[in-house]
Amino acid sequence: MARPLAGPQTLLRTLNGRAILETLARRGPLTRAELVAETGLSRTAVTQVLRMLEASSAVAAAGVDRDTRGPAAGRVALHPQLGFAAAVHVDAHAAHVALVDPAGAVRAETHAAFPPRGDRVQHIAGLVDACRRTVTGPLLLAVVGIPGIVTADGGIRDDQGPDGGAFKNGLAVRLGCPVRVENDVNLAALAELSEGTGAGVSSFALLLLDDGLGAGIVIDGSLHRGFSGVAGEVMYLPQSPLPIGAPVLGDAVVRDLALAHGRDPDETIDQHLDAAWAGDAAALAMTAEMGRRLTLIAGSIALVLDPEAFLLSGTAAHPALARAAAEFAEELAPQLPLTLVVSSFGPEAPLVGAVGEAASALRASVFARLLPASDRSRR
Repeated sequence: MARPLAGPQTLLRTLNGRAILETLARRGPLTRAELVAETGLSRTAVTQVLRMLEASSAVAAAGVDRDTRGPAAGRVALHPQLGFAAAVHVDAHAAHVALVDPAGAVRAETHAAFPPRGDRVQHIAGLVDACRRTVTGPLLLAVVGIPGIVTADGGIRDDQGPDGGAFKNGLAVRLGCPVRVENDVNLAALAELSEGTGAGVSSFALLLLDDGLGAGIVIDGSLHRGFSGVAGEVMYLPQSPLPIGAPVLGDAVVRDLALAHGRDPDETIDQHLDAAWAGDAAALAMTAEMGRRLTLIAGSIALVLDPEAFLLSGTAAHPALARAAAEFAEELAPQLPLTLVVSSFGPEAPLVGAVGEAASALRASVFARLLPASDRSRR
């Protein structure tokens, strides 16, 4: 015989429970009276749901409110050992790991360069292990931002071809939890969308320059990944007089520009830009060309998608390059107005995005697990 569907009281408890858990995740420890005000639930409903959540170890006592008048009221918070998610940013040189709790707070963090001949899965897992030694609770999932094209199933496409999900699966086995792989520039765009400059516009393209150039595209408040994950791979957009397929901007391009302008090709992009900001004539000429190329990329995107703004992130946010791009954009303005804005976040914008996505996924996982268990415990 089929099991009867849950009744309206069970559904109501689940909805009320989620409202309280989400509120505690967003606001931190609160009294019952504060939960009533925040959620709009009755005091009786809050009391009943808190009793259910305490029985399932979803929430715990978190001190006493002595700041308001009247008798001291106890505060409750999400249980400190609900679990953690790992947020990881991987670039060509290093990995940066942060452990976050369901409220989105970073509880541990570490960063280290990849060894010359080491395995990157083991290196990342070792950093996660180091973070886990400083906290108590299970690791439930990981969100990893990487450079390159990420397919819908988490496979990685780069110059060496697809990895068939080997990196994702290998890391999941080593960490013992589900792993979500995401393009690093897309994560930077999500950070801007939720907390940064991008939160105030309906559509934008984030242009992030690191070893290469990539774009994170947000249309009507939603990240656009494309059918196969290729959306935003703008480094190879045709640009005269460059041959088709030549990179427009990145480490290799800047080395060639340095040679052409009599500067040290072994210096980093940031070193050239620092010199330009200090007034070095050769570096200024290099930076002007970089700004021209960056702005033409923005113009190509504008002619197709017409976003409200372009956010300059990573090295593209360096004041010398941002100024050069703005100057060239001003020349284009009569034909194609472009709004260029510096990103709210620095080089670790992809990690900021990974932290936000990891915390959101962790809350969904934890709350989905806790609420059905709580309902069963009361039957």
